Amino acid sequence: MHRLRLILRVTVIVILGAFLHYTLPRHDIARVTGTEVMRQDFSSWNRIFYAQADAGNATGSTRDLRLVNTQAQSTWLFGLIRGGLTTAVYRNEDTGWGWPPYFKFDSADVQAQAQGLAQSAGDPRWVVITHYGWRNRLLSIYPNVTAIRPIPDPRPASDRATPPDYRIVPWFNIGFFIALGLIVLGLRRGWNRLLRRFRRSPAASPDAGP
Repeated sequence: MHRLRLILRVTVIVILGAFLHYTLPRHDIARVTGTEVMRQDFSSWNRIFYAQADAGNATGSTRDLRLVNTQAQSTWLFGLIRGGLTTAVYRNEDTGWGWPPYFKFDSADVQAQAQGLAQSAGDPRWVVITHYGWRNRLLSIYPNVTAIRPIPDPRPASDRATPPDYRIVPWFNIGFFIALGLIVLGLRRGWNRLLRRFRRSPAASPDAGP
């Protein structure tokens, strides 16, 4: 019984962790190398990882998909550990009023901004790309860009081949996890109080008479 409870707890934690990792915003330091629009056919395997069609358009099994191609700096542990540059491709879709609740309606504006920031390797301009989601080549899914913000970089163009020493503090995620921890702590205290009251109740005592 103890092992079964442990397995259930681990399963719930893994599912919840994967859900939060997919949904919460993350930030990448990257340079935009180009943009494109391709025709995407959705299947039962990857349909759940895409948002609905842009606001005002009909939803179908196939549609044009905006992509933003970049060279991004690989990171681990919420950006605390940084690695080298890697190719990263992002989709650019409206989320509308659906899930996740980013209320994004400006994918066309974001695409125009990405096109304006696209530069050659000889004159790179580094940006912060805010996104959610995963990249999976087997399922052909991409993280969704929610915002692009240029990074102030006073270095000359000849020194911009590497990303600038720019730190991003994920304030939203920090606040979210603090609030989540307080909610879990409050629910646990309430549940423990309820159990104590139940155990002290005369009806719950094995020696209580009829």
